[in-house]
Amino acid sequence: MKIPATKYPVERLTLPNGLRVVLTPDRSAPVVGVAVVYDVGIRSEPEGRTGFAHLFEHLMFQGSENLEKLAHFRHVQGAGGSFNGSTHLDFTDYFEVLPAGALERALFLEADRMRGPKLTEENLRNQVDVVKEEIRVNVMNRPYGGFPWLKLPPVMFSTFANAHDGYGSFGDLDSATLADATEFFDRYYACGNATLTVAGDFDVAHTVKLIERHFGDVAARPAPERPNFEEPDLTAERREVYTDRLAPLPAVAAGWRVPDPIADFAAYLPYVVLAEVLTDGDASRLVERLVQRDRSATTVGGYLGFMGDEYQVRNPTAFLLQAHLPPGGDAEKVLRTIDEELDRLATGGLAPGELSRTQARMATHLLRDTDAVLGRALPMAVLELQRGRPELLNELPRLVADVTEDQIATAAASLRPARRATLEVVPGAGQ
Repeated sequence: MKIPATKYPVERLTLPNGLRVVLTPDRSAPVVGVAVVYDVGIRSEPEGRTGFAHLFEHLMFQGSENLEKLAHFRHVQGAGGSFNGSTHLDFTDYFEVLPAGALERALFLEADRMRGPKLTEENLRNQVDVVKEEIRVNVMNRPYGGFPWLKLPPVMFSTFANAHDGYGSFGDLDSATLADATEFFDRYYACGNATLTVAGDFDVAHTVKLIERHFGDVAARPAPERPNFEEPDLTAERREVYTDRLAPLPAVAAGWRVPDPIADFAAYLPYVVLAEVLTDGDASRLVERLVQRDRSATTVGGYLGFMGDEYQVRNPTAFLLQAHLPPGGDAEKVLRTIDEELDRLATGGLAPGELSRTQARMATHLLRDTDAVLGRALPMAVLELQRGRPELLNELPRLVADVTEDQIATAAASLRPARRATLEVVPGAGQ
């Protein structure tokens, strides 16, 4: 199958202080995307400080020694731009999208907070309260809150790094101190632990000078040693059932370990395609079987990584399937059907056109996502951070198209019940 390739240019440099820079110019529209990604995420949190990576993301928007609180908001929005940040398992990102003429403004703002956010007791306590309210809204008081991204890891994994609640416990958040915040910044927010990417309408030579002007004097601090998060695969199924007082209907999720997404990307990629074969669209295996034919599920989804960031996660990670069920639905029946469909793929292969149809849809999504400047700036920053290969973004549509039916069958055959972590939600509405 012929998949059109993107050819976004990639230029890389490293400043003397260790900051890695990726530039990908595109003069087709007068807009730029700027992303700074730090190699610190949920898995980096120490015990007793659950939720700290996300809490610190909030603190990075509370001003600096040079700018008052909310100045970042005012400067970006005043230029007609937008901004945000997010915390993931293995990184934290910050980004702006602005008119091309405001590029220097974004570079100044990111360099300013890379030197140091305004860490005060008032800011810390205020943002602890904000994060606690997020937990109340998004987890505690929402049906299926944290399902499965917060609830399944402690079933699948045994180590604190991989299994703990990345949103954080109220006790840990309340006990966070300014000394903790300062140590976290000094350790993980070093320029040697970050990448900066600029995508869109800019002149490369001029932008390099701007980057050197604003980031060149940020104090050099090396990246901390990255911990090894490895742990053994499951040798027997692990299962947990819990009651969600707000859930109106039952649900079930299952996860399996997969090959290392960075060290063994060729073996990992077939699982990404397999997830789509099983769940993407009305013609996919599990949607057709569970939703349309058997009516044992109302929705089915499949993806790689607990946060759905299949190309931006380190090992260990997981292949996930989840389903919401009708009233009185049988989770065990759904799991048996999943096993049957995996066996059919492992032994009988795919129907004519099934794989090519799936690959075409996946390539279309990849091409669409990279059309926007932020769709290049953010993933290229992470690809540089984790792999040293931002140009992989151009190669992904072709690599997806190169996955074979035999590789899909091999991947399906590995997803056995004995390697599965399962999480079942029992509805408790009105209780």
